[in-house]
Amino acid sequence: MRSATSLLLGAALATAFFLLYTSLCRDLGAAAGNGAPSPPRWEQRAGRANETAATAESGGDQQDARLLNTKRQEEGVAKRKEVVTRTRDGDRGDDSATAGEKGRRDTGNKQQRPTVMPATSTPTKQQQKAPSQDLADLLRRAATADKTVLMTAINEAWAAPGSFLDLFLESFRHGEGTSDLPRHLLIVAMDGRAFERCLAVHPFCYWFRVDGMDFAGEQKYMKGDYLEMMWRRNRLQQSVLELGYSFLFTDVDILWFRAPFPRLPPGAQVVMSSDFFVGDTSSPGNYPNGGLLYVRSSAATVAFYEHWQASRARFPGKHEQYVFDRIVKEGVPAHIGARVQFLDTAVFGGFCQHGKDLGRVATMHANCCVGLDNKLFDLKNVLDDWKKYRALVAGGSGGAQGFSWRVPGRCIH
Repeated sequence: MRSATSLLLGAALATAFFLLYTSLCRDLGAAAGNGAPSPPRWEQRAGRANETAATAESGGDQQDARLLNTKRQEEGVAKRKEVVTRTRDGDRGDDSATAGEKGRRDTGNKQQRPTVMPATSTPTKQQQKAPSQDLADLLRRAATADKTVLMTAINEAWAAPGSFLDLFLESFRHGEGTSDLPRHLLIVAMDGRAFERCLAVHPFCYWFRVDGMDFAGEQKYMKGDYLEMMWRRNRLQQSVLELGYSFLFTDVDILWFRAPFPRLPPGAQVVMSSDFFVGDTSSPGNYPNGGLLYVRSSAATVAFYEHWQASRARFPGKHEQYVFDRIVKEGVPAHIGARVQFLDTAVFGGFCQHGKDLGRVATMHANCCVGLDNKLFDLKNVLDDWKKYRALVAGGSGGAQGFSWRVPGRCIH
């Protein structure tokens, strides 16, 4: 009995040693294959369990995420199939459903339709009611019988109620022979707000859109987008000429007291106002100011604009008025054939240099002045002086003799 027990115990021990030896050999073989010692299998199992738990908590298991996405897609497909099936059943008039059930289905289908936002912002009601934005059509409707238009350009800062646009339009109502001029005025809006404001006060408004540019704020001289705005405006003027229309461009900070066309030089082709006039309309020594510019449409004047635009590359960082002055002083090439002249400040004056004889003046420009508030303050005083002068003339007492502008102001001198 004791011998049998010893044999059984010996066999059990031998079996245990064999199993332990086999396990150690397997672990050693795995470690040799990886080039590094491998932890025991029970630690490996524990480690995998911990990794699985951590991944589940953080949501970082990519395979689980893919499975989840696949499951959601399958559910979405199933839902869409269900909606399609219901819709078809409804279209066929499913006799097995009551009217109430069909109504609930319709309501559910409507709720499941996605809301699609427009690719661009919806225009305001005022912009939707805007007249044609075809430039040729606007020019045709605004032009005089000889295809001439008066033009100005505004942005939001200049178009605000009670600001320059209102004062500009008011001056025509109080001038001599100027009340009809706004009927031939095309207002070029440089931004959406200015366009809306224009539509509220005037029939001929053209929104000059420039992708990626914002011309809404006050464009200080040679700052921000000022240069690009002025050159874009110049190119628009060229487009008007190419369409066969002559134009008289006026800045919106100019007040109009008398009709301009009878006061232009005879046979005028390209005529620009002056900050300072030297006494000769043809002299390149005048100081040009592009705020008032008359150009008669012809092949020669279109060629002049092309030369003007092309010359910008020779004077980088300069505005169109500077380049105009340079090419005029150089001499306009003979093959272009356009004659350039300047306006006398005694008639077409401004804050730099203005006529003191109110019996002759046609305009007052808020040039040689910095700041919109300063310009507006002095222009309001100028218009008030003009109204007083007109009242004295209408009274016939001779009190208008020697009457002149209220100076000094914030700008005018």
